[in-house]
Amino acid sequence: MSISSALSNALSGLTSAARAADVVSSNTANVMTAGYARRELAVSSRAIGGTGAGVWVDGIVRIVNQAILTDRRLADAEAGNAGARTAFLTGIEALIGAPGEAGSLAGRLAGFESALIEAASRPDSEARLATVLRSAQSLAGRITTLAAATQQARMDADQSIAGQVQMLNDSLVQIDRLNAEIMAQRAAGGDAAALIDQRQVLVDRVAEIVPVREAARDHGQISLYTTGGALLLEGNPAEIGFAAAGVITADMTMASGALSGLTINGMAVSTADSGLFGGGTLGAAFAQRDELAPQLQVQLDAFARDLISRFEAAGVDSTLPAGAAGLFTDAGSALDISAETGLAGRISLNALVDPAQGGALWRLRDGLGAASPGDVGDARLLNAFKTALTEARAPASGNFIGAARSASGLAADILSQISSARQTAEDQHSYAAARQEALTALQLADGVDTDHEMQMLLQIERAYAANARVLKTVDEMIQQIMAI
Repeated sequence: MSISSALSNALSGLTSAARAADVVSSNTANVMTAGYARRELAVSSRAIGGTGAGVWVDGIVRIVNQAILTDRRLADAEAGNAGARTAFLTGIEALIGAPGEAGSLAGRLAGFESALIEAASRPDSEARLATVLRSAQSLAGRITTLAAATQQARMDADQSIAGQVQMLNDSLVQIDRLNAEIMAQRAAGGDAAALIDQRQVLVDRVAEIVPVREAARDHGQISLYTTGGALLLEGNPAEIGFAAAGVITADMTMASGALSGLTINGMAVSTADSGLFGGGTLGAAFAQRDELAPQLQVQLDAFARDLISRFEAAGVDSTLPAGAAGLFTDAGSALDISAETGLAGRISLNALVDPAQGGALWRLRDGLGAASPGDVGDARLLNAFKTALTEARAPASGNFIGAARSASGLAADILSQISSARQTAEDQHSYAAARQEALTALQLADGVDTDHEMQMLLQIERAYAANARVLKTVDEMIQQIMAI
């Protein structure tokens, strides 16, 4: 080997070692950076005229297992979807409350029934009649609170959809811009790894909203499409359209045109969780607004209808004229079955028995249609109220099993349905979260290991010292030749 060849080999070795040290430094510094992929220096032997001429640095390689990355993104979307459903159902279940909990729907019904029993034992006691009034008001108030919470959940979901759509559009625009920057960087012979890291973070963000798959394109660019088949990015980013509602009431639906759906580049698309944009947090938000909350509203309205009709039924209060409102009313009026939607949010106690609204407590004992107080010892109406409340009867509406139930039994059915749905959602969330955790661990296994990086640094140091020793030896040889 000639002296010039030795110099060339040693210089290329020093250059390679310096680049490798930079890579180790970058890996170590970014061990906690989101989206950062471990780098490795790609090198190959260099030959000139068939003779070895040192080492050639081919470039820096990002170490990413694309299959695991894709599966982890899908798991993120699934976990986010199941988590959102579980959170909604858990919140509603807590609002309804377990039968033994103070303030629960079942507890308010039990309190109302107890108040009627106590008042029937002493119908002359105004204090006990006042307890009936308060417990009835508390029951009606709990139903309206649940209805209001249901509509608030729909409004929250609608606002969440608007925010997610905005984030989706912004992220797609940024990914498209990074595509162009990566292509320009590579065309100029530069290292685009940092830009690819940024793009990966943005794609991860999109994948939480909508499950996506990434397809590689020429010059380091990528395309994105949902697992449902919608094209999000191919040359140009898609534009997702949605208009948030200011206020949502029980009668507002997407089918009626009162609520917005989704559009992609101006074309309407399905918002079902099994549709083009389903499977992630966006699909869960639509499910909450258009399926889960409306289903609960139907049950609450059916329960309110059942409660009102129990006290309007013939034979309960003989003083009521035909068609008059009973103890519970639809915002002060008698029940109108054609206007059942939203009834749970309008149910109230009849003002005739409320002194604060110009009524009188004695009407709870003597009849809502009575013109004057009757026998203070007459407990027939109070007993009739109690019988009406506890009588087993089939609900006239709602998605119940159809069996005859008391008012408390119907409330228990609502809680049972919500609890069952919550348990199912929790099971799905547990599976999705476990899968997400496992795939995240697999992805991190390909990430930066500081122990490994320190070992690499020691090897780089030895390689650097060896090449430096060659240079020193060549220098000594040249000095000796020059001295001859």
